[in-house]
Amino acid sequence: MIKIDIEEERREILKRYRRLLRVAKPLLKDGDAKLIKKAFNVSNDAHKDMRRKSGEPYIYHPLEVALICVEEIGLGTTSIISALLHDVVEDTEIELKDIEREFGLKVAQIIDGLTKISGVFEYGSSQQAENFRKMLITLSDDVRVILIKLADRLNNMRTLDSMPRHKQLKIASETKYLYAPLSHRLGLYSIKSELEDLYLKFTDRETYDSIIHKINETRVSRNKFIKTFIAPIQHELEHQKIKFTIKGRPKSIFSVYNKMTKQNIPFEEVYDLFAIRIIVDTALENEKADCWQVYSIVTDFYRPNPDRLRDWINTPRANGYESLHTTVMSQTGQWVEVQIRTQRMDDIAERGYAAHWKYKEKENSPERGAAGLDDWITQVRTILENNDGSAIEFMDDFRGNLFVDEVFVFTPKGDLKVLPSGATALDFAFEIHSEVGVRCIGAKVNQRLVSIGHKLKNGDQVEILTSKKQKPNEDWLKSVVTSRAKAKIKDALKEEKKQVVLDGKEIVQRKLKQMKMEFSSVTVEQLRAYFETKTTSEFYYRVGKGIIDPTSIKSFRDFKQEKRLRKNPMIHVTDESSFTKEIKHLKGPEHDQLLIGEDMDVVDYILAKCCNPIPGDDVFGFVTVNEGIKIHRTSCPNALELLSNHGNRVIKARWTSQQEIAFLAGLRIIGTDRVGLISDLTKVISNELKVNMRSITVDSDSGLFEGSIKLYVHSTNHLEKLIQNLSTIPGVLKVSRFD
Repeated sequence: MIKIDIEEERREILKRYRRLLRVAKPLLKDGDAKLIKKAFNVSNDAHKDMRRKSGEPYIYHPLEVALICVEEIGLGTTSIISALLHDVVEDTEIELKDIEREFGLKVAQIIDGLTKISGVFEYGSSQQAENFRKMLITLSDDVRVILIKLADRLNNMRTLDSMPRHKQLKIASETKYLYAPLSHRLGLYSIKSELEDLYLKFTDRETYDSIIHKINETRVSRNKFIKTFIAPIQHELEHQKIKFTIKGRPKSIFSVYNKMTKQNIPFEEVYDLFAIRIIVDTALENEKADCWQVYSIVTDFYRPNPDRLRDWINTPRANGYESLHTTVMSQTGQWVEVQIRTQRMDDIAERGYAAHWKYKEKENSPERGAAGLDDWITQVRTILENNDGSAIEFMDDFRGNLFVDEVFVFTPKGDLKVLPSGATALDFAFEIHSEVGVRCIGAKVNQRLVSIGHKLKNGDQVEILTSKKQKPNEDWLKSVVTSRAKAKIKDALKEEKKQVVLDGKEIVQRKLKQMKMEFSSVTVEQLRAYFETKTTSEFYYRVGKGIIDPTSIKSFRDFKQEKRLRKNPMIHVTDESSFTKEIKHLKGPEHDQLLIGEDMDVVDYILAKCCNPIPGDDVFGFVTVNEGIKIHRTSCPNALELLSNHGNRVIKARWTSQQEIAFLAGLRIIGTDRVGLISDLTKVISNELKVNMRSITVDSDSGLFEGSIKLYVHSTNHLEKLIQNLSTIPGVLKVSRFD
């Protein structure tokens, strides 16, 4: 047992508390330090017997969260108090009314927004989604709830080492899925980058370490290049007496990884590993002119790429980001991104929301960025008011509005509307008014007739055409990207769907009566399971729509009669779950055995078709509603959503090494074409390693070939050996696995 030095811990707690006060000092007004001390004492006392998974005193966590709020976001006293107390209502005897009495209504409201919902959730719902929705409801009143939650999440991610592997996967995926996009949307660039880097660290440690190692290896040559590149610019800026700072900002680990995976290139081929940032110290009224003057100086020395100029000074992003970006050609033939901004813009870019308010309070300050953020918070409020669907559906819609660039379009009267990139004429119609949206039949964009699905571009002028006869259909959801449009279309479809469900129910009742079968909840549940629909409403809907032919209900009756005549007449199918098992039994098992769960039991499972896991892959189990446990690779394209939305349904899973079962895997091969190459490939696959192939396709063009092979292997080791052997064949340049 580890011996705990209580005195040493007490000194460390005081040291951290004093550091918090020291950092917060410039923000504090009279009496604030006393309130912070009071909050610290309450929190310290409430958590005194609690420890984190790492074994450290629990109070370290609220102290670190409060420090992030001040140091990295720039929040003030109310937020510090709320951060120090954010877990006491959930984890200790203290209640919200105690907080309100001691620290006031505002702190109590913020803590209420931060406290997780207690109680039971319906199966298939998501606790994370429900909690997130609750936080956002409070966001409409006070955005500090989300900012403190981001600080809380950042500290949790920084201390994730002490958690078990399946918890790391769940928390990291949830962070990447929701909290990184949210910090991006609130303009917290550095927090967003760190959250993404930590996500990679805990989901793919090998790649994370490899990228860090390679970035460190190239640091000396990179710094030398930056020094040479900025020298002439620096000299000219000094000559023109412009106050400035120049930084060489390296790309985050995750953005390097993103580029490698999206473009399918190795680290060595990622050329823009850094950006040069020029920060101008200038008065508010001279900002625009001075930034363009610096742009002119940069392009005097280096040729710019005209397609890569981004002017976010005249039209700031919706999260308030302002900057001038250009990409120029260096003397060594390498493209370099140069970002030009003022001190105010840089502060807002790094610290987001809190910095807006700091500048907003100053006299005569422009409210461009802040207004964009206010608009976004209004938009969140609208989404919350309109949403009556499931929390997960809501979260997907909300998330869709986080990680987007914007398009700026105009009404016929010249009013500016800002929409997400990829928005269509139909999105624009719903932006004008929901009645205009549901009656939309098309639009005129720049006087030209277009369909409702036409994607809008910057500067388009849009006029919506409507008809009273028009009504939304399911396909409309594919033609919109904004949450507002999706919510309104879903509302209209729900009304129509209710009627179809009622019609379907009537048809089923009539059909069962004809067949002299009882219409009861048990019969309907069995019908639902037999026709493999998730809910009875969906079953009725399919019947009402004609997707399930009413005459096919006869086959259900025949199935029940055949079941009664089978060898074991003692089985009585009385409920939905036993009926589903019976259907699966008749269809036969299509799965093998694997070690699953906390106790590593041998239970039935199905391999997910979205990622085709094979023995040796890092995997997790997911409890589905209808198909039992499905096994996914942790790198599966769907893993992020499953782990973040339904963490409570994720279970541990690992392979037993002794099984010799064949699993389908895919290989992509690129090389130079030559006679006999295919023969050499098949020889290595079939003869040397005795691997069965399912398919092989090869395209050849101008002396290059690209082939994809689907084959059966026993494990990742088996697959890696095969990749190594194929890579040694003359002419083969690259062999990689695909899902």
